[in-house]
Amino acid sequence: MPTSHDLKGLMKFLARDEWRECFEEVFEDHFGPVLDAGDMEFEDIAEILGDNWAMTLWGCVFEDFLTQDFEVEGGNIIDEYLKRRGWKENAQAKAYMKALRTSIMSLYEVSEVVPGKSLMARDVIRGGEPLAVSEGTATKTLKQWDRIAARIVPVMGRNVFAGGLLPFTPQATDALFDGLRQMFGKKNAKKLPVIRDEDLRAATSMFTLSWLFVTLEQTMDMPPLQNADGDDLVFHDIRFPLASGTTQKDITARVNTIPGMSQENAKFWNWLEGKPKSKAKKNTGVSLDTTMENGLRVLGNVELKGRFLHLAANSAARADKGMVLIQQTLGDLVRPPLTEIRTVEQMMAERPAQDQKEAASDIPPEIAEQIVHQFMDRQYRETLDQPVGMLGNKTPRQAAKSAAGRQKVAEWLKYLENQSAKQPNAADPMATYSFEWMWHELDVSDLRQ
Repeated sequence: MPTSHDLKGLMKFLARDEWRECFEEVFEDHFGPVLDAGDMEFEDIAEILGDNWAMTLWGCVFEDFLTQDFEVEGGNIIDEYLKRRGWKENAQAKAYMKALRTSIMSLYEVSEVVPGKSLMARDVIRGGEPLAVSEGTATKTLKQWDRIAARIVPVMGRNVFAGGLLPFTPQATDALFDGLRQMFGKKNAKKLPVIRDEDLRAATSMFTLSWLFVTLEQTMDMPPLQNADGDDLVFHDIRFPLASGTTQKDITARVNTIPGMSQENAKFWNWLEGKPKSKAKKNTGVSLDTTMENGLRVLGNVELKGRFLHLAANSAARADKGMVLIQQTLGDLVRPPLTEIRTVEQMMAERPAQDQKEAASDIPPEIAEQIVHQFMDRQYRETLDQPVGMLGNKTPRQAAKSAAGRQKVAEWLKYLENQSAKQPNAADPMATYSFEWMWHELDVSDLRQ
């Protein structure tokens, strides 16, 4: 936090018995339900989520505490502190504290992000025009259409974020809105009711609880990544050395006789399942697999690289089956294989090195970008006429015909843009893709704000 927004003096003031007891009441509002449900202490949250998140959450509670009035001498800690110790603070620090005193946490959707400088923030709970916010740190990681729970406070002629800022996923947003509807709306209401500022201020703990319940659930109960067979994802790269005197032509002829091998070019095959399975093995995790246009799943890939035949598969079971097929078919044309095994975590750790290698590819970046963008154009144009879960299983074109549907379509398009913008490399063709044509095609450009 900038020096001009330093709250160390206030934090020291918190050590006084009367204020410490008041703070404990607010702390209980924010964390009590979570700690009781999980039979945990606050230190357990720090251990699970990390010290940085624990400090951010504590900051959210502290800022809520700063806005409240209590039945103690002085009533409010900021009022009392400025009365007794205000002479120690500079003008900007005092302005910041006074702004915090009346601040309200809300949920904002960000846009027009200028890294290191500013962004626009639209209040998705109270509505109104987007606010320009001067922000240096958060703008380096926030992407278009991210949602954040935050306090926007005016200080010396410009808007800034307070310290407690929480990124909200769609799941956390749904949890928050469900809680607000139950608290302020009619029974079984589907729309978020109009909430007065004083009521929203009183419901501040809902932001912390919604974020915390969802984040802890996702962190502590993260399902394993699996393929469609229900096997855990473990990437196998099996290299068969070619026997002396064996040519690539010999290998190609034999590989083409293996059932399920679909040759893509002179040295590459997709290994496909024999036929779509009517009942797949029960999958307890997140399923990741590639499917061809004919509906057949890709079980692995086979590729000739120099004097090696490579088999790539994403599970131990598929790797074993593929090895048997190749050894039975190729016989003495290949020698015993060498196997490299990598977990998902190891693959993710290697990604930066792979990105650098891809950046050095022979394909010019502008050509690669054009190819990817053309593919995405084709993919998303087909999607406009396909049912989408976020749209109530209506197609985007169908949903865009009603007022309520148009709002859902706008949310869906923002979600697509947001996910595309979150590529690790800002120059990645996925990150540079423009969804503007979809907004115009569906006639919802007026909702892109």
